[in-house]
Amino acid sequence: MSARPDAEGVQSADYWSRTRRPLTCLVFLAPLLAAYEAGVLWLGGRDADAIRNGADYWMRNALESLGLNSPWLLPGMIVVGLLVWHIARQETWRVSPSVLGGMLAESLLFAFALVVVGQLEDSAMRHLRAGVPAALAPERLAPLAVMYVGAGVYEEVLFRLCLLPLCFGLFRAGGLGHRPATALAIVATSLAFSLAHYVGPAGESFRLFTFWFRTLAGILFAALFVLRGFGITVGAHATYDLIVGLLLSSAAG
Repeated sequence: MSARPDAEGVQSADYWSRTRRPLTCLVFLAPLLAAYEAGVLWLGGRDADAIRNGADYWMRNALESLGLNSPWLLPGMIVVGLLVWHIARQETWRVSPSVLGGMLAESLLFAFALVVVGQLEDSAMRHLRAGVPAALAPERLAPLAVMYVGAGVYEEVLFRLCLLPLCFGLFRAGGLGHRPATALAIVATSLAFSLAHYVGPAGESFRLFTFWFRTLAGILFAALFVLRGFGITVGAHATYDLIVGLLLSSAAG
């Protein structure tokens, strides 16, 4: 029998389950969510939408179309949703700092692994940096960092936390087994994730290579979500975007 959830220490089998708990994920991503929302309001001011992540902007527009336009409604819904999920699972309210440290380490590991995949092809990195100036002006660093953190949070909320279970449920209702439904949901949401980068006035020009690379990234993030949970997926996504969007782009300049 595995160790009790409130036992001292983190045994390996227990760690894998703890990282997937909604409350643990909420505590882990709370600093990212707070930093993004505060950064948007501080740097954006009256034009905050200009530096919002696309997924964040789309979800806020959907809420506004329903007459719900509070700036804190969407992050509040994320917090409440994870808390309700946690209560429904009837799990302990204890969050282990060592588990959070392990989640941070995993996020960094998976982010760097994806960077290495991109670096295997020089053309991949050139295309991925096409929308970012080669030499980043200092005043652009903070807004870009905020946008990349927002991408890690809100793209995962939209495509993995919301759409992936929805697609899985639809495929299951259509008669598919658990594994085929999971695989098809991962592919479908990863294609949507990639296409979203070319939609709207701020979207990039469509390039086949970047489309397939982002689809692969979406599959990896979706697999992380299924296997390692929401928190680690957000951490890996945000870290990857910061590395590619800021560090590698600045080095190229």
